[in-house]
Amino acid sequence: MTDLVRGPLADLDTPVLALALEADGWRPDLGTALEVAVADASTSKSPATVVLEDGARVVVAVVGDQPGLERWRWTGAALAQAVGKIEAEAATLALPPGESVETGAALVEGFRLGAYRYDDYRTAEPPAPAALSLWSEIDGDLESGDLESGDLESGDLEDAVRAADLRAQATNWARDLVNTPPDAKMPDALAERVAKEARDAGLRVEVWDKSRIEAEKMGGLLGVNRGSLDPPRFVVLEWAPEEHASDDPVVLVGKTVTYDTGGLSLKPTKNSMDKMKADMGGGAAVAGTLVGAARLGLPVRVIGLLPMSDNRPGGRAYAPGDVLTMHSGTTVEVMNTDAEGRLLLADALSYARTFSPAYVIDVATLTGAQGVALGERVAAVVSRDGDRDLAERIQRAGDGSGDLAWPLPLYPHYRDQLKSDTADLSNVGGSMAGTITAAAFLERFTLEGAPGDDDRDPAYPW
Repeated sequence: MTDLVRGPLADLDTPVLALALEADGWRPDLGTALEVAVADASTSKSPATVVLEDGARVVVAVVGDQPGLERWRWTGAALAQAVGKIEAEAATLALPPGESVETGAALVEGFRLGAYRYDDYRTAEPPAPAALSLWSEIDGDLESGDLESGDLESGDLEDAVRAADLRAQATNWARDLVNTPPDAKMPDALAERVAKEARDAGLRVEVWDKSRIEAEKMGGLLGVNRGSLDPPRFVVLEWAPEEHASDDPVVLVGKTVTYDTGGLSLKPTKNSMDKMKADMGGGAAVAGTLVGAARLGLPVRVIGLLPMSDNRPGGRAYAPGDVLTMHSGTTVEVMNTDAEGRLLLADALSYARTFSPAYVIDVATLTGAQGVALGERVAAVVSRDGDRDLAERIQRAGDGSGDLAWPLPLYPHYRDQLKSDTADLSNVGGSMAGTITAAAFLERFTLEGAPGDDDRDPAYPW
């Protein structure tokens, strides 16, 4: 965790001082070398490193023009990468006087995220990350203590920085899951890894094996898994602090395809299958969210559902033309086995009804059509008209965290693209509006009533 330090900046005992400075703002009195570094950083748009007369090293980054707190996160990340090149044992971030508690937290969070590396498979011993301190003139209690839920709005810098540390820690753990090679995170191994971290954080955990999944009649998950030598798993995580244990939960569903070849609808390798160890990114995000919620002590009941399988073309692999009977009883004609993530998610969305949720959000690397629509740095958010307020809340949350999101429509006519001559619906809707038709498919599994009826009421906000 990040230590907080005070005292004259020039007297700090630190191997590296990392400064985030406005181009025309505060300058600590560290001599002319600092002005040269600021000028260099301003010109090159990247951090500059200088050595002062007393031998101290200073890394300077000029704060960018990203909106809101994101400018401080990006600056913190840039400083972390510059400090990493120095391979210093410790570094001290300086929070410019007059900046807020929230700025300090964003700077620390950005530094932690920017310092992330995945070195598990490197044979050379990687350098240890720098121990981090934050220098600030903000008044507040600097004594150590446990982070309490509710303290996050107290204005206390120490609590805000601890929360930033914990958010970054959960994010970086999710990144570790995504970066793990496919053969090391088949469903059983990934489920056990998630379960261990979740239990350590204080979550309730269930890991379903194949027989339990069969008993629940999750035909989508089982269908995708038919070509695999490794059986599926279904993981249920729950954070329910005592005072909220009986609340209607928020349910998060994450696509957890541990590796996706496309099945019999085989993907090309370059820039496609070679990146498919990340096709469980939605599940990693949900698992990280639950672990983070527990460690932050958030006052809300949250349930995470992670349907896990790889998607391969071997054995009795499901094929285009097959019809699957889903958990909800809906029948689905498979027209493309590379549209597998929606089949896993559909079973989990159907099962989510058993919790009487306050609302449900599913998270997925669902379709490449999203990148065509919005690019790589903006997530698509799709909701029914009646749930548009929920989509707007997600958009606002993304604006605050830097995880940008933008709403897309879900008009009834998109359902027409999913019509099947054989079953209740097809698992693909053609080349037009691919992101929206994927969502239209999932929406069918969030409804009450008989599966073949299009005019059913929503089971929950989604």
